[in-house]
Amino acid sequence: MVFPRAFLRTAAAFAALILASCELPAPQQAYQPQAAQAGPFMLGIDVLASRNFDLIQGKRVGLITNQTSMTGRGERTRTAMQRALGRNLVALYAPEHGIDGTIGAGVHVSTRRDSVTGLIVYSLYGPTRKPTPAMLAPIDVLVFDLQDIGCRSYTYISTMIVAMEAAAECGKQFVVLDRPNPLGGWRVEGPPLESKWKSFVGQIPVPYVHGMTAGELAMMAGARGWMARTPRLNVVKMQGWNRGMVWQDTGLHWYQTSPNIPHATSPFYYVATGILGGATSVDIGIGTENPFGYAGGSGVNPQALYAYCQRLNTPGVSFSPYSKDGFGGVRINISPRATADITALDVLLLAEINRLTGGKVIGRMGGSKLNLFNKVYGSESLYSDLRRGVPAVNIVARWQSHNQSFRSQRQRFLLYP
Repeated sequence: MVFPRAFLRTAAAFAALILASCELPAPQQAYQPQAAQAGPFMLGIDVLASRNFDLIQGKRVGLITNQTSMTGRGERTRTAMQRALGRNLVALYAPEHGIDGTIGAGVHVSTRRDSVTGLIVYSLYGPTRKPTPAMLAPIDVLVFDLQDIGCRSYTYISTMIVAMEAAAECGKQFVVLDRPNPLGGWRVEGPPLESKWKSFVGQIPVPYVHGMTAGELAMMAGARGWMARTPRLNVVKMQGWNRGMVWQDTGLHWYQTSPNIPHATSPFYYVATGILGGATSVDIGIGTENPFGYAGGSGVNPQALYAYCQRLNTPGVSFSPYSKDGFGGVRINISPRATADITALDVLLLAEINRLTGGKVIGRMGGSKLNLFNKVYGSESLYSDLRRGVPAVNIVARWQSHNQSFRSQRQRFLLYP
């Protein structure tokens, strides 16, 4: 659908308002470098180790783990636990991408033996994504220690939720070793999840970007009945983290969470183009030095998309045009302290690229691709709205009341100021 220029100017102006007012605290409050609350910064695993693993001593332990499960000193969690617990560390469980984080997105992970500990690593992304009673039979307590990226469609939180449910069904204790949200704790953006579209890329009804840690989500999910049964839950809090901190404020080394999240800034780009990436004939930079850091389409005039982006008010986000292999679009540069609503940017870019291709980006979707697109977004409304020519700014505006409500609902589950 082609829109008059006057309408496009109005839409761009409205988009600027939406992007600039993503309902975050003022930048000087939210994203200044923050000092630790008391003492040095410590991850949940480090806090537990400092207490001589008191929560799990004398119990048979299973650990949900991968390459991101590292102590603040750079030692594998499973190595530290095995040294402290000996034979009581009984089993390991690996999420999507495997225990080493090298397996591609959506590819099944096999159960195998871990070369580091000698323990069996049960796959939680193969024939089953929920631990079976047989997998949990050897243990008394199931520990979760994965670095999440703060976006609903990333599957590590889904792994946590279904594992919590399995632990409850089998009478096992569940422990979350908390880690930072690399997007910070104030950013709440994006569409809600409709129950019809609950899936492994959207397991709990939170906004696309929720601004919570894994421990906080575990507490909220249990209290709100987001799983069939809730286990006995312990969350080992971090020390020294607060909601205004982004990854760079923690002083921690970043271990890539999956092949396409190689950098500490990658979660921001994942949010900025992850929804766009589910469409057809688009380019979001997978395989480049900055996965998710591009927004382009087949045959798109890069200068046209760049001009559109320049009209948007996106504090902390800048663009440059590119053309490659028949695709045109923009490279995106996002500051970790950007205050723009980057989920809104994702939808605005999708809508504009769709317009510049004459509707082909959305119009040619179907089957399993469309099904996954709807699951990631959380409803079929984005697809149907764009097909009908609903302006992207109107789509984004619909999220705001839900997100404001979620901010209130999450308040009592927040562990950090």
